[in-house]
Amino acid sequence: MSEALHIVCPHCHTTNRVKSDQLSSAPDCGQCHQPLFTGHPVALDDAAAFDKHVLRSQIPVLVDFWAPWCGPCRMMAPAYEQAAAELEPRVRVAKVNTEVAQALGARYNIRSIPTLALFVAGKEVARQTGAMTDPAQIARWVSARLPG
Repeated sequence: MSEALHIVCPHCHTTNRVKSDQLSSAPDCGQCHQPLFTGHPVALDDAAAFDKHVLRSQIPVLVDFWAPWCGPCRMMAPAYEQAAAELEPRVRVAKVNTEVAQALGARYNIRSIPTLALFVAGKEVARQTGAMTDPAQIARWVSARLPG
């Protein structure tokens, strides 16, 4: 029997209940009827949306703290985009623009960018600073740090 998981919609940020065995069958949001997984990073520049995804989602959340002026961030962006397609629906992949969401950067003590942070059950479990330009490397880094 599969368990029901809370999955936060990347479009309207409504929390949905989805059976774990239905994650890979392209579930839609019950509120806005958009796909719960798009294969692209979700922009979480609003603290309330960030908190909802990190604290309410029952799947791990990978966050890229970045800025548009950062050369290494721009170099990593295509690989991060490709990694999102590989990691979803097992992991929610998100981005936080530290220029827009300076308070989030400060809250998580982001000192250099890009910084990847992996959250499981609302808690940061791993952090990697510096650009990774290979999508498989990003996926391996995440997979090696997931529980179980």
